[in-house]
Amino acid sequence: MDDSSRPRWLSTVILVGGLYLAIGIASIILVGAAGSNQMRSFWRLSAFVISAVVFASHIAHEHFRLHNKTRATAWHAAVAVAFGAFALALMANIHDLGSAWGYRPRMLVALVAWPLLTAVPAFIVALVVAAGLTLRRGST
Repeated sequence: MDDSSRPRWLSTVILVGGLYLAIGIASIILVGAAGSNQMRSFWRLSAFVISAVVFASHIAHEHFRLHNKTRATAWHAAVAVAFGAFALALMANIHDLGSAWGYRPRMLVALVAWPLLTAVPAFIVALVVAAGLTLRRGST
């Protein structure tokens, strides 16, 4: 499939979802290497802040560059979050396969739960932010 037949937003969703995955993996590595509780907290917080910046940038890109409507912007942002969460859940399942305790089948729940638990709030937040951006643009 060439890029011309793929919707422009889908490429962005895949890229942003990949960024969420990279942030999550880097955070896990840095937290594991941290020597103190303060550093573990710092790396967790930094991953949260970086993810928030990526999320805000994605909303801005959808709204200002692609000129998407409010619901489409929120949907695309939520799909990217869900994609990143699914990828992290998949990595967690793969990691669990190699653990000393063996694979725990309940880890399969994460493949559904993590995307849902992240995408629903992401959709709501993105909907509110995109609506605010639309109102602001309409009033100027």
